[in-house]
Amino acid sequence: MKTESKNVTYKTSEDSISAHLAYPEDNGKYPGIVLIHEIFGLDDHTKKVADRLAAEGYVVLAPHLFSSKKLSSVLTPSNISSTMKFMMSIPVDKQRDPKYREEMLSKLEPSEKEAVNNTNQILFVSRPVDLLTEYLSSGVDYLNSLEKVNGKIGSAGFCFGGGMSINLGCTGKTDACVIFYGENPSPIDKIKNVKGAIMGLYGGEDHRINSGLNDLVKAMVEYKKPFTIKAFLGAHHAFFNDTRPQTYNKKAADEAWLMLLDFFRANL
Repeated sequence: MKTESKNVTYKTSEDSISAHLAYPEDNGKYPGIVLIHEIFGLDDHTKKVADRLAAEGYVVLAPHLFSSKKLSSVLTPSNISSTMKFMMSIPVDKQRDPKYREEMLSKLEPSEKEAVNNTNQILFVSRPVDLLTEYLSSGVDYLNSLEKVNGKIGSAGFCFGGGMSINLGCTGKTDACVIFYGENPSPIDKIKNVKGAIMGLYGGEDHRINSGLNDLVKAMVEYKKPFTIKAFLGAHHAFFNDTRPQTYNKKAADEAWLMLLDFFRANL
C-alpha cells in the first residue's frame, strides 16, 4: 500500500507536540495508532516503523514527547544521549547507590554534569508519567479528528515507549495496546481502566523488565483483560531496534512484527 508522511503539530491542554504522521495515500478510512519512541526521543527508527504500519493500512502518529515547551529545553537529544551514556557506565549493582553515582558524576565536566543531573531528574526521578500520558491522550484526540481515521485507536511503544503505551491504555481511550519491553503502570491496578486487549512482547534475557511480569499478569487476570504475552528466548532489551546491533535480534523482531500485525488486525 502506498503511503505518505509529514511533520505535524497537535495541541495539548497547555502546550503542543511535534510528531511524524504516516498514512495510506488513498481516500479510505483506517484505524489510528499512536506509536511511542524509546527514551532517546523520536528518531528515524520510530519513523520507519510508523511508515511500515501505515503501509499495512493504519494512520500512525509518532509523537516526539519531549518537544513540548515544558520539556524541550532540558530533554535535548544531546542531553539524553549524555545521560544514557553516563547511566550505562555505572555497573548494574551500583546504579541504585547514590554515593557511587555522585562519585562518578564528579568526574564529569561541569556543563555535562549539570546536563546529566537535570535530565536524570526528569527521566528517572520525577518521571512525569501523568504529563506524558496527557500528551499521548491529546494525540488520540488528534487522530480522531482526522477524516482518514475510522474511530478505532491502538497504541504501541518501545522500552520507555512501551511503558507509556500501557499508561495510555490505562486512560481507557484506546482499543488495543502493545508493550515492547516496557515497565508496568504504577500503581498496577490502573490496569482495570484498560478498555481493549493488551499484548506484551519481551526479551527473554531482559531480567529487570521481566521481573515485573508476574504482577502484570496477575492484574490482567484479576481485572479480566484479554491479553497475550510472549518472551523471546535469547533476546535482550530493545531487540526490535535494528539500529542497535548490540541488542537487535532479527528472528525475534520478525516474529514480533507478525504478532503485532495480527494483534492489530484482530482488535482494530
